[in-house]
Amino acid sequence: METKIWHVTKENEIQTYLEAAKLLQAGETVAFPTETVYGIGADATNEQAVAKIYEAKGRPSDNPLIVHVADQSQIHEFVQKIPSNAKKLMKEFWPGPLTIILPLQPERLATNVTAGLDSVGVRMPEHPVALGLLAVAGIPVAAPSANQSGKPSPTSGEHVAEDLLGRISGIVFAGKTGVGLESTVIDCTLEPPAILRPGGISQEEIEAVIGPVISEAKEMTQQEAPKAPGMKYTHYAPKAPLAIVKGDTTFFQKQIDLAEKRGEVVGVLVSDELEEHLRKSEYMIGLGSKAHPEEIAYRLYDRLRYFDHTPVTLIYTEPFEKVGIGEAVMNRLDKAAGGRYIKQSEEN
Repeated sequence: METKIWHVTKENEIQTYLEAAKLLQAGETVAFPTETVYGIGADATNEQAVAKIYEAKGRPSDNPLIVHVADQSQIHEFVQKIPSNAKKLMKEFWPGPLTIILPLQPERLATNVTAGLDSVGVRMPEHPVALGLLAVAGIPVAAPSANQSGKPSPTSGEHVAEDLLGRISGIVFAGKTGVGLESTVIDCTLEPPAILRPGGISQEEIEAVIGPVISEAKEMTQQEAPKAPGMKYTHYAPKAPLAIVKGDTTFFQKQIDLAEKRGEVVGVLVSDELEEHLRKSEYMIGLGSKAHPEEIAYRLYDRLRYFDHTPVTLIYTEPFEKVGIGEAVMNRLDKAAGGRYIKQSEEN
């Protein structure tokens, strides 16, 4: 398959939207930037179009997709009702990195968008290119992250091309994304609402608007059907195994040394603060300062992808405080590591 490439400029912006929207309307797949990560989009009302997303990504068929809209009025076409809490969240955080799960009207969207569930996750992205393209397309667009399933999500057009060139119909290049991690997902079909995936909007920010919510970002069994992406399967993982080392600086350095003695080529992914106190190594890369967790979130996927282009056989990283967007950072790291921790308190 030939993949059409557009590099958005002020001069070609409208023409890019028209051409990319035409492909979406024709049942094809197009990747585009949002403020979180790049997404691969298809017409959410077209079963065959949505199937192309799953095929291109190698995505499990029971993993539901998020539907993106350019205008809040569009959701009335396929949602039964909008609970009062959802209305408050839309008013406060849309457009923005918040996906809201709502009750679905039957037979309005392709069944493979929702993986057969009676609810659907919806969001309005806060990115001018995404909003421009969605507005011109005039259709609800299902769009998961534009990467091979299980790999770190793409935060640049180059990442998308690396994974999906020749597998989708088009890629709209428009620089790097902003937040760098996927949207927060909150289930407003429940009372109180439940956060199913932490992301660009923190639990604290949500509770300031609608009061207490439940946090249900948990591992799922193979038999359970996830209501949101990122709940059931291993995600965000580089090629080399990743482990989270929980201990002081001396303990962290010792784990690197032990691994190297075993013949491992160790990649090290750490904060600026920890990097200062570790012995420098060829494949050590910083995430930024712990004082600026938004920087760590912004860089995380790009840094994880960096190791795929090195000979590392093992990657060590550190845990981060689960406050604000740090909750989302640790959710992604835990998924990428498959829950593998090396803890100082458990050392023999």
